[in-house]
Amino acid sequence: MHRILVGLDASPRAKDVLEAAIDLARRTNSRLILMRAIGIPVELPPEAYALPPASLEGLLEQEALRYVEKELERVPEELRGPVRVAVGTPWQAICQAAKDENVDLIVIGSHGYQGLDRLIGTTAAKVVNHADRSVLVVRHGEKLTS
Repeated sequence: MHRILVGLDASPRAKDVLEAAIDLARRTNSRLILMRAIGIPVELPPEAYALPPASLEGLLEQEALRYVEKELERVPEELRGPVRVAVGTPWQAICQAAKDENVDLIVIGSHGYQGLDRLIGTTAAKVVNHADRSVLVVRHGEKLTS
């Protein structure tokens, strides 16, 4: 294993996902590619309404990039790979990034099944079902063991 794509979503469980990925990267001497895929949110920040549609995508990308670069600071330098952001359907963006970066594994967090997720499925479930490579789903609070 050499390259691991880590899907981060800025939720409270993202810390656990990144910690599990760092642990796995250390064990396998792999590089981590941190990614934030953002869908167009239903609720937009107030400044978004003043922007033309193309600028909204740019605003979301900038926000996502700031988040991913901040999270990259938590990754030991020897494990760091590139960062990626994408605006679109998150599960599709993650699967495409895995292909583009030719990763060996995708690490993503699990939401669990609540509300709308029960009807349409979680991002994690869709990545598991559609990715053309292995996926590790990290549940909140779960740690890898030796």
